[in-house]
Amino acid sequence: MTELQTIRLDKWLWTARFFKTRSLAAEAISGGKVHVNDQRSKPGKEVKVGAILSISKDTLRWEITIIAINSQRRSAKEAVLLYEESAESLAKREQQILKNREQRELFDFSGRDHKPNKKERRMIHQFKQG
Repeated sequence: MTELQTIRLDKWLWTARFFKTRSLAAEAISGGKVHVNDQRSKPGKEVKVGAILSISKDTLRWEITIIAINSQRRSAKEAVLLYEESAESLAKREQQILKNREQRELFDFSGRDHKPNKKERRMIHQFKQG
């Protein structure tokens, strides 16, 4: 079996488990969320080992270098071996995760937005009717 030299960008992002499907990866690339060597690109762009990717997903950002190419999606443990993240990117991402966690604890939304049950619906109808 010969080792791949290049692979489509959307397929690599899918095999490296950054996105759940190739179509989600392609959407992110087309939307400008993924840059190759600081340049915006298309989903069909061929990438090879050594390419530097900048990936933005939700509020998180990765700065990674491709160190291996795999044609099939494998386990998460194997997917981590396909790239190398810069130390500053890792530190920034961990800091953002902590910040998001603090905000979630500060603004606890659990229990406020719920569908009214039968009793609450009756009370709402009585209130509206007079």
